[in-house]
Amino acid sequence: MTIDQLSIFVENKPGHLMEITETLGNAGIDLRALSIGDTAEFGVLRLIVNDPGKALDILHDAGFVVSITQVLAVSLNDTPGSLGKILRVIANAGINIEYMYAFVTQKSVGAYAVFRVEDNDAALADLRRHGVDTVSLNDTL
Repeated sequence: MTIDQLSIFVENKPGHLMEITETLGNAGIDLRALSIGDTAEFGVLRLIVNDPGKALDILHDAGFVVSITQVLAVSLNDTPGSLGKILRVIANAGINIEYMYAFVTQKSVGAYAVFRVEDNDAALADLRRHGVDTVSLNDTL
């Protein structure tokens, strides 16, 4: 199963990131995970939220450039080597990871990793074959 991730173009100027998060917060959108990468001029903010469709509409209406991308999320133990094992599964399947981000949670799972890969279906099938738990937006993410 894949998760809808919002990708938002953010000008690299003071207050722009705040505008996005306040716009979503004022609309009752809960942020579940985020990552931002930047250049000198702009950044791409990647968000997983509780209601991606509503968030997309709200951000479009507010004038932001935003799109939805399908990503994979997996749960893993918060122990040394756990991420490496999952990366090995994906690499052995010959699937390229375009980007990823990870975070630790205080829930019993321990950690999550979110991946944008070149072939979601192939990656999902291979991860499942190797017993890797994938998660959906409705899970504890």
